[in-house]
Order: sequence, then C-alpha cells, then structure tokens
Amino acid sequence: MGAYFKKVYDVARGLVTGLGVTLRHLFLPSITVQYPHEKLSLSDRFRGALAFHPEICISCEMCVRACPSACISLESKRNEETKKKDLSWYKIDFGKCNYCRLCEEVCPTKPKSVHHTKEYELSFTNRNDFVMDWRPDVAQPAGSDFGQIWARFMAQGQKAGINIKSNGSSTPSDPVAF
Repeated sequence: MGAYFKKVYDVARGLVTGLGVTLRHLFLPSITVQYPHEKLSLSDRFRGALAFHPEICISCEMCVRACPSACISLESKRNEETKKKDLSWYKIDFGKCNYCRLCEEVCPTKPKSVHHTKEYELSFTNRNDFVMDWRPDVAQPAGSDFGQIWARFMAQGQKAGINIKSNGSSTPSDPVAF
C-alpha cells in the first residue's frame, strides 16, 4: 500500500513541476521569429554555400587537393605569354560538399577566391543543379551582388521576402581577407 502512495506522489510531483515550467513561460514575452520575413542572425563562423571568384583565382589547384570529398574540380591552361596558368573552368558539386572549409583555408590568394557565404536557403530541384560551374569568359554577377549566383536557387519565401538585403542570412558575397 505504501508503494502505491509513493508512486502517486511521484507522478503528482512530476505533473506539478511540468505545469510550473509552463506557467513560468506563460507570462514571458514570445520569442517567435516570423520566418521568412524575420531571420535570426548567424554566427560569424557559419559556413554556408561556397562562392567562387574566377577573377581572383590563380589556378593553383590547392582547393582541389585539399577537398576530402573531391567535390571541387578545375581546369587551367598555361599562358605562354605571361607564363602563368589561366583558369578555363571551375566546378563545385554541392551534392558532395561537406562544408568543411578546407578549400577556403588552403587558398593562398588575398582576398580568398573561394569562400563560404552566409547563404543557407538554397533549394535544388534536381541533381544537375547541385553542380555549379564558373567560367571566366561567361559574365558572372559581381561579388557584392546579393547571393552572387544563388538567386535562382533561393527558397520561395526568400524570393518573395521583404527587404532581402537586411535579413540575417544575407551578407555581401565579397571574399573575406584574412
């Protein structure tokens, strides 16, 4: 009989404790974020989608060698006049990328030619969209443009969002000099 009353007491105490937590939070101001119109600010070390700047790249292939998932590939050819490598194309397969930031850390250019942005609302509809291809002969958006080349892959809520440039996820896609 004593075990029965002990069990009833334990259950009642747990119920009162849970209701106490509920009552305490009932009178606090709400902290709901009205996504997609409001966004939480991201950490400085957040690693979003990679951005690449072909005009800065020196075609050293360090990022290709440093990538553990082999998602980066590039092709360069030697320019006989300048004795330097010229970038032919640069590809990143985001289906394979694990956002480890090794490619950014090993990049010797100042500012970095490949870096992580704060873009996190990308949505791809098929596997071919995961592969991003940069070519210096094809006009690319300037690095300061919002989202760089990501505008067509933004989530629907962000496309229709109010004042996209002021939300927490958008930072200029300029390369960061370390």
